[in-house]
Amino acid sequence: MSAAAGSGPPCRSARARWGTGDTRHLDAAIAPTFTDRTLPEGGPQGPEGPAFASKSFRAAVPDLSCEVEQLIVAGDRVVAHLRFRGRFTGAFGDRKGAGQAVDFIATDILRVQDGRITDNWHIEDNLTLFQQLGVVAR
Repeated sequence: MSAAAGSGPPCRSARARWGTGDTRHLDAAIAPTFTDRTLPEGGPQGPEGPAFASKSFRAAVPDLSCEVEQLIVAGDRVVAHLRFRGRFTGAFGDRKGAGQAVDFIATDILRVQDGRITDNWHIEDNLTLFQQLGVVAR
């Protein structure tokens, strides 16, 4: 995979779903055999997982944006360091947003085969996120 592939269709589509919430982007990017290698407890495995995560989080932060701060391509792997921003105006579990700012980072390691994402290892700065949502104290 070339360096340009890291910004190619599967990676652009995966990032676009965070920015728009449109699951058609996922359909274009995610392989039918997709596996989330760091699946959060209770989340669905397979291609349904990213769609579920996107829909759930966008319910809490409807104006969510996602910027790629760093992108590294090595062989069939793409590492994306992401920054998410928006306002918590929806609901997260039983907590209702009051318009507070959300600004946190995440890192994805993606395996891309035959032009689609087959695997994802990810880590999010959930402490910062949960503090901003008011779920845990600062």
